[in-house]
Amino acid sequence: MATYDDQNIFAKILRGELPAFKVFENDHTFAFMDIMPRSPGHTLVIPKAPARNLLDISEADFLEVARTTRHIAPAAMKAFAADGLIIQQFSEPASGQVVFHLHMHIMPVKEGVPLLPPQSRKEDFKVLEEHAARLIAALKG
Repeated sequence: MATYDDQNIFAKILRGELPAFKVFENDHTFAFMDIMPRSPGHTLVIPKAPARNLLDISEADFLEVARTTRHIAPAAMKAFAADGLIIQQFSEPASGQVVFHLHMHIMPVKEGVPLLPPQSRKEDFKVLEEHAARLIAALKG
């Protein structure tokens, strides 16, 4: 397995070198809208600790990612009037991992509406901004 590369796009987002539509942040995690969403509200949760994927993250850091994912999931259901959720995590290229910083996908889904193919199109930034605002409002209750 390769080592962690601190020049990956998510590490750059964490350092503020690249923009992101943030929906939640605490001392251990950062959550933001996926710019190539597979469904409306597709959110990514990442650890602030450097971790390539599930195979090298500490248990404590992974638990923080899981807690944040669990915190955002019901808000995503509410904000996007979803019928269900898909939570995904990919580790290493053979699984489909493209960005080598651990991340959890939270994808709200509606009955009968298929997901878009992975990495098929970039969403308009105004749409992502609006989706982030909806999710933030739902997180506030």
